Amino acid sequence: MAFIDCHFYSDSLGVSASMYVILPQVAQSQIGLASSVYGGKHPTLYLLHGLSDDHTIWMRRTSIERYASELGIAVVMPAVNRSFYADMASGPKYWTFISEELPALARSFFPLAEERELNFAAGLSMGGYGAMKLALTHPDRFAAAASLSGAVDISHRATNFPDDFKLIFEDVSRIKGSGSDLFHLADQLAAYQGVAPQLYQCCGTEDFLYEDNVRFRDYCRELKLNLTYEEEPGQHEWGYWDHKIQNVLKWLPLPSRS
Repeated sequence: MAFIDCHFYSDSLGVSASMYVILPQVAQSQIGLASSVYGGKHPTLYLLHGLSDDHTIWMRRTSIERYASELGIAVVMPAVNRSFYADMASGPKYWTFISEELPALARSFFPLAEERELNFAAGLSMGGYGAMKLALTHPDRFAAAASLSGAVDISHRATNFPDDFKLIFEDVSRIKGSGSDLFHLADQLAAYQGVAPQLYQCCGTEDFLYEDNVRFRDYCRELKLNLTYEEEPGQHEWGYWDHKIQNVLKWLPLPSRS
């Protein structure tokens, strides 16, 4: 894999932004790393960080480069600060950045595929919320999304982060039923006439977000969405996420597996 520490200017944020990118590379003599390249532009996973992290965290806490190498997929890991992947009421437009500007810029910099069936999103905690929000809002752009210990019910969790949520949403009572509410977005996906993205959700049974995840799981099942759900003993920590991201990569509906 090639590893790029990419810094660039963002029009939607009005400041310089950062992302880590790993790109597939077939090497004949590299020891200890299996590699593969898809024929054409690279299938791409947008891998999102949590509330207290940044774009470096997946590379620092897991072996994502090694896991992705044998699949021949690119992984894009952007920084969005404590934004909850929203256009903030008192701050930058991070939703516009992550959903519109970032994919276009990344494809202009690197040979990344544009086709829906070659684009995926995943993330942990706040990033699990962001990944689901991407796929539920834009089912025409993403073939699959995965949430690891995701903050999937942010209207319920608003009181946990009052300072952040006031800056992001101004009035938290407006979250429910809005484009920031995954339950509302799930309703919209259930009525979607096109091919719906596949969804993956996992959460440790000792995680403080476990009950939120059970509620969202049950809601998706009521709507008959294409959801794969996994739970097992686990907390809100990197040992769990390092294990589960490997499951996500095995689950991804890559064309080579169809």
